[in-house]
Amino acid sequence: MKVYTKHGDKGMTSLGSGMQIFKSDERIDTLGCIDELTSQIGLAKVLIKEEALRGGLTRVQRNLMTVMAGIADIRNPQYILQEEEIAFLEMEMDRMNEVLPETFSFVLPGASEAGARLDVARTVARRAERALITMDRRFSAQGSTKMFLNRLSDYLYIMARYLETDAGKMAAAGVAAPVTDKTAQSGPTGGKAMEGSNDIVKEVLRQLGDYRPIDLARAKRLIEAVEARALETGKKAVIAVCNSEGNPIAVHVMDDAFLVSYEVAVKKAYTSVAVKMSTMELSKIAQPGQTFYGLANLDKMVIFGGGVPLVENGRIIGGLGVSGGTGEEDHALCEYALSIFSQL
Repeated sequence: MKVYTKHGDKGMTSLGSGMQIFKSDERIDTLGCIDELTSQIGLAKVLIKEEALRGGLTRVQRNLMTVMAGIADIRNPQYILQEEEIAFLEMEMDRMNEVLPETFSFVLPGASEAGARLDVARTVARRAERALITMDRRFSAQGSTKMFLNRLSDYLYIMARYLETDAGKMAAAGVAAPVTDKTAQSGPTGGKAMEGSNDIVKEVLRQLGDYRPIDLARAKRLIEAVEARALETGKKAVIAVCNSEGNPIAVHVMDDAFLVSYEVAVKKAYTSVAVKMSTMELSKIAQPGQTFYGLANLDKMVIFGGGVPLVENGRIIGGLGVSGGTGEEDHALCEYALSIFSQL
């Protein structure tokens, strides 16, 4: 069988419809990720003897082939993934969950070869999902496909953990075992082994995972709280909230606030994010002879009190700027905002 055609030597390839596109196209990237995922699942499947598990993985591989065909020929109705395939993944996860601990948040892959290979497949599934969503911005992706890839990574994760239990090890070896006893667990998902990894998990999640930028709804709640505090103290201020890139999300102008306060509040919020500290703290190191002297000459920077970064789980998710009084008075309103921010 002749495999090479030389048609792609110039960086072009064709979709199922015959359309010629560059190999750098988002659709080709997505197809490549899903192709890799199918192969990774195959590597794990060769280590599993139990027919139900093998059959489930084979079913997934066939569905991924349908997904690929649907991306390559989106107008063909026979390549639409049925929602019953998503229901199958959920049913299998519920079945395997019967022997898993009530709660577990993170494990270090490697307790078994089959489980470790499924963990690799899981990470590729997440990459394939990201590629699909990127592709969806320019080209249409089926809703059922997005749901399937999202659920698939969970399915592979649960199966990996299941294979690390006593029942799962027996199933992988082809020995029948009931999937009902929650006490039949071993490996890093249960008992002291899981407890031992919790400290690592918390630090990893703090640095990488648990991050949610401030959104408009939360910004508005913060502004309302600061306004209420300003009214209590007889202040008339402009209150601005920006995101972690320094772009304004919301700006609120209290009655009779100074006209100049609008621009100053926005700049304070931006400055706090740009230098990752409060503008009150910045004012101390922006004096002649200090590290940040001259920073005030930059157009968007403010070096007096009234701006603070909004921090959650060790990461800056936005900035708050208040302008209406002295630097100390504005900073006091910011400190109040920080004291109640986690409750919003």
